[in-house]
Amino acid sequence: REREREAFQRFAAEEIAPRAAGIDRDQHFPAEVVRKLADRGYLGAALPRTWGGLGMDMQSLGVLHEEIGRACSSVRSLLTVHGMVAFALQRYGSQTLNEMWLAKLASGEAIGAFALTEPNAGSEARALETTAQCGDRGYVINGGKKWISLGQIADVFLVFAREPAGVSSFIVEKNRPGLRIEPITGMLGTRGSMLAELFFSDCEIPRCNRVGGSGFGLASVASACLDLGRYSVACGCVGISQACVDACLAYTQTRKQFDSLLKDHQLIARLLTRMITDVKAARLLCARAGQLKDAGDPESVNETLVAKYFASCAAMRAAQDAVQIHGANGCGPQYPVERYFRDAKIMEIIEGSSQIQEIMIADAYAGRGASE
Repeated sequence: REREREAFQRFAAEEIAPRAAGIDRDQHFPAEVVRKLADRGYLGAALPRTWGGLGMDMQSLGVLHEEIGRACSSVRSLLTVHGMVAFALQRYGSQTLNEMWLAKLASGEAIGAFALTEPNAGSEARALETTAQCGDRGYVINGGKKWISLGQIADVFLVFAREPAGVSSFIVEKNRPGLRIEPITGMLGTRGSMLAELFFSDCEIPRCNRVGGSGFGLASVASACLDLGRYSVACGCVGISQACVDACLAYTQTRKQFDSLLKDHQLIARLLTRMITDVKAARLLCARAGQLKDAGDPESVNETLVAKYFASCAAMRAAQDAVQIHGANGCGPQYPVERYFRDAKIMEIIEGSSQIQEIMIADAYAGRGASE
């Protein structure tokens, strides 16, 4: 697996890291980046080879997302949401939908976005207000979605909407009449993830665009996709933490204060030690979650919750310490740690906030032995 890591790391260092500051500044990442990801097969990394994917296992996928996240969290967000849509179709989609979209998603001909969150429904997904009414010609969707990563450039959306049987999930193409897309800019972090707000006004789609059974959108499709998303984000957080370590090791070996290099000051050494220890621990938690996923062990869901919680908190600690070590230099664009700080804060919110994770982890392990 180390050979894989080296290949991912080399790609990210050569093709993504040099563009990361510009992606953040411009709040947009160029089509060239998408093409390069597609050319390497990374957009279809976990899809089977029968659909043009790489057939990558979860452990390798985690390493890929770590290394991409180490270079640029905004680009990692593309891999996350695009991968969630491809996963949902592969697992729950009809043969018709799979033939229509999976090869395109794997090749980068189409970009997918995950549309669950709404203005009044974030952590409480059951509060969805978007509706899907089934009629003679198919479904008619009304409502809105907000904070949709890659929504500005996505070709297809996995949309969750309420029908009488419960919440269901649907494929909605960007060019459907009745769908309006508005960019969201000026965000704190992952500023290149090209967020959008979606507005549905009598948006008609065919019945065959439903993904999975009627009323099973949250219990099956969304929960499975969010588990994959948490895993991707957790691994991306390891990447942020490692980037903070890299930046601080380089800075403290050249910056002098009080006639000594920063690395020789004991309080700085303490911060570096915590940062290094946290990133190693987070990487092991992610690896454990990936191993269980590859084994088909249902416990992987809980292990992913733990990994995402710890890794996102560790990334925030690492980024805070990285800015502190850099001092005033850490507050400006000359050094990347201010971007890591802003991106890390987002990681504590997306795919389940830290507080939601705490509730879910405590509930999952209630009544078990402390060693489990």
